[in-house]
Parts: sequence; structure tokens; C-alpha cells
Amino acid sequence: MQIMNDKLVFLGLLYFVQGIPYGLQSSLLPIYLRGAGHSLTRIGFTKILYFPWVLKVLWAPLVDRVGSKRRWLVGTVSGLALTCLTSAALAPEAHIWGVAGTLLAMNSLASLQDIAVDGAAVGLLKGRGELGLGNTAQVVGYKAGSVFAGGGLLAVIDVAGWSWMFMLLTFVYAGVALFVWGAPVLDDEAVRGQQADGSRRTGQAADSMWPWKVWRRMLAVPGTPWTVLYVLTYKL
Repeated sequence: MQIMNDKLVFLGLLYFVQGIPYGLQSSLLPIYLRGAGHSLTRIGFTKILYFPWVLKVLWAPLVDRVGSKRRWLVGTVSGLALTCLTSAALAPEAHIWGVAGTLLAMNSLASLQDIAVDGAAVGLLKGRGELGLGNTAQVVGYKAGSVFAGGGLLAVIDVAGWSWMFMLLTFVYAGVALFVWGAPVLDDEAVRGQQADGSRRTGQAADSMWPWKVWRRMLAVPGTPWTVLYVLTYKL
């Protein structure tokens, strides 16, 4: 039971910090930019910064097969800490394009983290019971992170300002990176390579490295192109 609790805390925390960029961009940023005098048109264009999530399929095989999940998670969360530190030095009133660049970087890193944490979850969770609890940790953690960023940080920014809000996020991400680096749940990790070894034995490794082969077969199924278009764009 303790091991399962450790897994849920580990996954829930990672999904929590993964939800922060979405909450920042979908809730906090529009309110802040509107208050700073930016037009609704300019604010609307910030939706383009979600685009790295659409491209996840292109780098998912790389994350799955190169390096360990621990390294990918520590690297991406540390990168998110650095982007927050950079954002703390940029006032959106004067550096809107710089802020847009850091948000694009945050979405790119969060999409990479999403691939790594999902892969870690597949390796860590066993059986339907654990998978169900893991899915709960995913949904609750991500939503909590979004609400924290989109709602809770509004109070912080109102009291302490833009720079201190991002300094707080820098410490949050840095703390999570250290937690993941020392997380014992990954010590016996068969997370990296379990599926890869199986795919080699069945001769499917080539397809996993060349995802467009899988896409080509999938898109040949009637109705799939429209479904894919919806999935790729419904959050934009």
C-alpha cells in the first residue's frame, strides 16, 4: 500500500506541475494582459502557443526510446524552472514577445514532460486497480495545477506582482525536479525499455521510430482523418 501511495504522489505531483502552463495561459494571462491594455486580438493569438502539444507525436518516439524517464522528467521540469526564472525578468507590458517566447518554451517542455510521465506511469502501474488510481491522479493533478495557476496565482500576482509570481513558480519547479531526481519509485524502473524490448521481439521497433508509418495505416481507416483533426484542434 505504501508503495502504491508513493506512486500516486509521484504521478500526481508531476501532473500538477504539468497543468500549470495551461492554467497560466488559459486563465491568468488573458486577464493580466487585458488589464495591461493589450487588445483582445493579440490576446487571442496567444492560443497559437499551444501548438507544441499538437506536435507531440513527432518527438514521442525519441522520448520513449532515448534515455531514462528520470532524466527526461528532471530535464523538462528543470527547463520549466528556467523558463519561469526568465519570465520573472520580463514585464509583459514591455516585452510581450519575450513573454510569448517563454510561454512557447513552457508548452514545449510540458508536452515533452507529458510523454515522459505517461511512459513512467505505464511502467509503474500494474493491473486495472492501479491503472484506475493512476488515471485519477492524472486528472486530479492536472486540473489542480491548472486551477492553481489560473486562479490561485491571480491573488499572488495582485499582491506581489508578475516577477515574484514567476519566482514562486521557479522554486516550485526546482523543488519538483529535485524530488524526481531522488524519487525511489523510479529506482527499480523497468519504465524505460519494457515496451521497447517487446516491440523488438515482435518486429515492431521500426514502426515505433517512424511514426508516420503507423499514421499512414491509421488514416486509411474511414472517418479517422476527421477524428484526428478534431483531437488535434479542440483545445486551441
